[in-house]
Amino acid sequence: MDKESSKNQRPACENAKQEQLDQYRIQNAGNPMTTNEGKKISQDQDQLKAGVRGPTLRQDYEFFEKMSHFAHEEIPERVVHARGYSAHGEFECYKSMKHVTKAGFLQEAGKKTPLTIRFSTVQGPKGSYDTARDLRCQGVKLYTEEGNVDLTTIAMPVLINQDAMKFPDAMHAYQSKQDDDIPTASGAHDTFWDYVANNPEGLHMVTWIMSDRGILRSYRMMESWSINTYLFVNDKGVATFFRYVWKPVLGVHSLLQDEALKIGGIDPDFHRKDLRQAIDLGYYPEYELGVQLISMEDEFKFDFDVLDPAKFWPEELVPVQIIGKMTLNRNIDNYFTESEQVAFNPANVVPGIDFSNDPVLQGRLLAYRDTQQHRLGSANYDQLPINSPLCPFHNNTRRGYMRHRIDVDQVNYHNNSLAGNTPYTTPPEEGGYEYYPKKVEGHVIRTRSESFNDFYSQPRIFWNSLSPIEKKHTIEAFSYQLGKVRSESVRQQNVDILVNVDKELACIVADNIGVERPRGTNVDVSISYPSLSQTSTPRYAATLKVGVLIGDGFDCDEVASVLDVFEKHGVFVEIISDTLKAVTGSDGAKLKVDQTLLTSSPYLVDSLYVVGGHVKNQERFTTGIKKYIRVAYEHFKPIGIASGARNLIQMSKENNMAGVVFADDNPNFGEDLVAAIAQQRFWDRT
Repeated sequence: MDKESSKNQRPACENAKQEQLDQYRIQNAGNPMTTNEGKKISQDQDQLKAGVRGPTLRQDYEFFEKMSHFAHEEIPERVVHARGYSAHGEFECYKSMKHVTKAGFLQEAGKKTPLTIRFSTVQGPKGSYDTARDLRCQGVKLYTEEGNVDLTTIAMPVLINQDAMKFPDAMHAYQSKQDDDIPTASGAHDTFWDYVANNPEGLHMVTWIMSDRGILRSYRMMESWSINTYLFVNDKGVATFFRYVWKPVLGVHSLLQDEALKIGGIDPDFHRKDLRQAIDLGYYPEYELGVQLISMEDEFKFDFDVLDPAKFWPEELVPVQIIGKMTLNRNIDNYFTESEQVAFNPANVVPGIDFSNDPVLQGRLLAYRDTQQHRLGSANYDQLPINSPLCPFHNNTRRGYMRHRIDVDQVNYHNNSLAGNTPYTTPPEEGGYEYYPKKVEGHVIRTRSESFNDFYSQPRIFWNSLSPIEKKHTIEAFSYQLGKVRSESVRQQNVDILVNVDKELACIVADNIGVERPRGTNVDVSISYPSLSQTSTPRYAATLKVGVLIGDGFDCDEVASVLDVFEKHGVFVEIISDTLKAVTGSDGAKLKVDQTLLTSSPYLVDSLYVVGGHVKNQERFTTGIKKYIRVAYEHFKPIGIASGARNLIQMSKENNMAGVVFADDNPNFGEDLVAAIAQQRFWDRT
């Protein structure tokens, strides 16, 4: 990762979308309080009463306006993706894609397009927590010169259902149970796993969710795929199947299951804070956009159906071409208006992008607008500032709740003579949108293609591709989730279907959850693809967080040297002590404290630099540091031990100290510790 180029990106306020939003940004501080109609308010503490202790009066309009607005402030949650968070940024095209698409934002290298993004979980409500095991999603709204383009992706390349007709069933089963509304933000319950056992098309995605991919370290380290198959169309009318993927420059990294559960209780806003902090510090999250292309002539070339959203396109067979980069360089100013009101729709495309017959995509094209109109209360939701396009838009729609535009025309129909038959349509050769004239034939029928029916080969390939530690974590996840299922029958059904993926996996899980080992064995597939494992992902120390455990009397030269190395490599530092009072070094230098051992946690940092020192309550301080070390060690995190802190960690025959870096007699201590931080986990630790 090029840290300097990341820190020196052009600020988002210079892009056209931010300039458009600026007219809606209002600073209330420093101004007199008024009603919504502009009347200045003289008192805002008490209702209007008939006497000091008398009843309140109906004429108290200020109270009515304030309270009625408060009572109506919340809008319905999204049915799925309720918990989310947003940022702003821009997309830069790396190279012209004219040969496959006439989409304007992909025509020339260096072209930049403003955007907004929303990350989200799927299962939990708005008040749930960030680190739940889930199929996280990412919506990107590009404000192009031809209109908005919405790119919607999830953090795995396969979906739980093969037809949009099944999506309500999958989500009903996945969400908290209907009888008791439990559990929150978790699929670890009977109805979800009953669905999995009886709808084998969903096993593939579930296996991805049970892998490390289901519990991301950060939104900044999230790879995400389009799932659906789209069409690129060039100016010659030639179409190409494509899927797209966002690849994080920082690589793809995950939490351990125990960490994810603990962090959910300690800091439910973990991913939100992480995203905001990185942007505030100028380490802008970056994601490269890749596309996979399949010519129309090659539609039936592969052993998977290119229209099946429950199957991935292996990168080793269909290479990913990197065509641009997204940089997130501005935090939102108002969560409600810039994240809660942002509305995505995969139907939002421009000339050069079209739709395949993917049955999930076909259903999404109808469902999203209806969903947003219900949730935001009006067909005019696309006029909200965050959703409004940069380019002008003109049509004959009028009225409706919360219409923002003041259309001054007398005419609102087509065709007409009074307005010269305007607004007018635009021929395709001049930029008007034209659907690709794909050939359609067949009987009207409610069924599914038999080419979708191989439910187990690709999950087997995914399993084969995982490293031993990734397989271990996946077994633990299946065992944990199915261990929460009360129905023995449902538990048994799941291991009976899981055996198709891997015999050993199913047998270990069966033993762990107290059911019979399954008969049969896994499908006879030995293929594996390196691209499916996180093992070879890029690794940087930059933007990972180190907790510095420190008290008074620390070695100023050593600590200053290490902190300088951290800054040089972009490592985020959190100074943790017994209290929030600044700590004083051996030469009198003071160091500001960010957190205490109580307000922080070893689960919230990626590594430790243990300095030690003196505090008023030494016993509590020492006990706290040892707890931090124990938790970090058990979770395979890097640990740096300062010269004066050797007594705080004990070596024995039972621990090999892998990933523990000591400052004693080590002139390269700072650099060695940064290298360990970049590695992130030391799986060979004992």
